[in-house]
Amino acid sequence: MDLKSGVPFWQIKNGLLHAFPRLVEPVRCDVLVVGAGITGALIGDHLARAGMTVCVIDQREAGWGSTSASTALLQYEIDTEMQALAKRYGEADAVLAYKACEQAIGSLRKIAKSLRGVDFQSMQSLYYASRWFHKTRVEREGALRLANGFRLEVLDRAALTARFGIDAPSALLTPVAAETDPYQLAHRLLGRIETHGGHVHARTALKTFTTTRAEVRAETQDGITIRCKQLILAAGYESQTWLRQRVAANRSSYAFVSEPMPGQLGMLKNTLVWESARPYLYLRRTADERLLVGGEDDHYDIPLRRDARVAAKADTLRTRVSRLFPQLPLRIAFAWAGTFAETEDGLPYFGPHEQHGPRVHFAMAYGGNGITYSLIGAELLRDALLGKTHPCAELFSFARLKRR
Repeated sequence: MDLKSGVPFWQIKNGLLHAFPRLVEPVRCDVLVVGAGITGALIGDHLARAGMTVCVIDQREAGWGSTSASTALLQYEIDTEMQALAKRYGEADAVLAYKACEQAIGSLRKIAKSLRGVDFQSMQSLYYASRWFHKTRVEREGALRLANGFRLEVLDRAALTARFGIDAPSALLTPVAAETDPYQLAHRLLGRIETHGGHVHARTALKTFTTTRAEVRAETQDGITIRCKQLILAAGYESQTWLRQRVAANRSSYAFVSEPMPGQLGMLKNTLVWESARPYLYLRRTADERLLVGGEDDHYDIPLRRDARVAAKADTLRTRVSRLFPQLPLRIAFAWAGTFAETEDGLPYFGPHEQHGPRVHFAMAYGGNGITYSLIGAELLRDALLGKTHPCAELFSFARLKRR
């Protein structure tokens, strides 16, 4: 699957950080992780540090799929507001999902600090009502979160304009957020897996697998056999290939990064910004003081159609941000698009599916909170393989499909 179009910023910024070798001989391991993007890297690192022997494979270069196209806004807020989740699954589960994401930001911060050479910055998140008729909805969302112990400020129009220069009826300002370079982070994690005795192989595609009561036997496109006790499919949006049941819909999202604007970003130096409309506009800064902008999502996942839309979509995004912050001299440096998957409720899926039995696990960190979900999934799957139960195990499992 062709997952991206244009020129993703992280590829230009970092180049090919490390070329992991192709798998050329049979392997035995405790866990085979398919996918060497940020999700597979986080999972493999958690398992390796828990004492398991891990092998990670990817059909591309490591981190060269959707991870390289990610805009990497790290927020506890997810695409589905807490009030909508509460209506669907009950307030307790809605709070559970949001609390898990909030804790994940701190865990990601600790992981990034434990690695060398990863851009990671703590931020605050501003969620503003981009339509006047969203004012009440946004304020209700803020009230629900405050009632459940989340730290945030509810800003009215006057406060929002005075502090951020945005003319909108209301907004929620939360202090728990961050941003990172996802390609860097994935590579550092994969390197740490190797230091714990694991194996990482790029340009190695999974062809098929079979399960028995004792093990999983996987075969690559080159005919190499990998025998493992557990298999984790963390191949991003391509994991759907291994499921007959459709659990998400593919979308395309568009992004650009500006030329550097040193000393001109103002409050955007420490604030992620996103809106209440769906699909939503979102923006963050980069370490070298560029502005990274995303949005204009559509239903196209056909590569040629997505490719043809990149320039026009980027220009639309630039125009929208210029209206929001007219003082910024925005010039597009690189623009791209990427395929992402979206579940009906905005939540991920982690764990086994009845189609393949208990030794095959899926890690579908779908939605706008992909990296945050990936961290939760890494903890959840590690706990499962150690015989423990993560608090989110049931809510983020395929069993949720029966609760619709």
